[in-house]
Amino acid sequence: MSGAAYDITERGPGELPEAADAPTGALGLEGLELKPALEAVLMVVDEPATEEHLARVLERSRRAVALALRELSDDYTREGRGFDLRLVAGGWRFYSQAAYADAVESFVLDGQQARLTQAALETLAVVAYRQPVSRSRVSAVRGVNCDGVMRTLLQRGLVEEAGTEPETGAILYRTTNYFLERTGLRGLDELPELAPFLPEADAVEGDSAEGMPSFDVDDSGDSQTDHDAKQRQEQQRQR
Repeated sequence: MSGAAYDITERGPGELPEAADAPTGALGLEGLELKPALEAVLMVVDEPATEEHLARVLERSRRAVALALRELSDDYTREGRGFDLRLVAGGWRFYSQAAYADAVESFVLDGQQARLTQAALETLAVVAYRQPVSRSRVSAVRGVNCDGVMRTLLQRGLVEEAGTEPETGAILYRTTNYFLERTGLRGLDELPELAPFLPEADAVEGDSAEGMPSFDVDDSGDSQTDHDAKQRQEQQRQR
């Protein structure tokens, strides 16, 4: 009977073999405690994991997984841990607590500058609220050319291509799941309302009358820079 192993260690009455004697993985997934199993899996994910995926991997019902995840999240918050378990971008993942952001930033950056510039943040905001949107329309809203900034956002995975505009054939852009993950949003419907941050209509009209760039999108797709160039050409012809 080759291949079989028997424990012949003498034990007293009622003594059971030690746990080390059992082969690794003999209990199977169904024999694992759900919460520790979820913690182990979530420690190695590189993007938020959905409840459906976790339930399938661990061979449990989605309801049981969803309940365990929320209980874990509440436990971490109650215990004041330096990390948290959050539902972001349709899935669950561990995140560091905001109170320890300075410590994390110091470790991750280590003297390097990784923040987005003001121009990049403005461009990203336009894409987020107007998506899918072309580069020319983003430039029209901001009043400056945004090609370089858009390349930066593409490289960082915050925006992606989303087809082409039927009328012009221009490439359209939208935000990614990584954008939701970095901003802590479950979906685009959680973007804050813009109305409280917009100026009054009278103020906008007054600025436009004084030659200030407008925040309305030019239907022609031309940026403010192109518009100013056309005005200069017209003045030269009149001379």
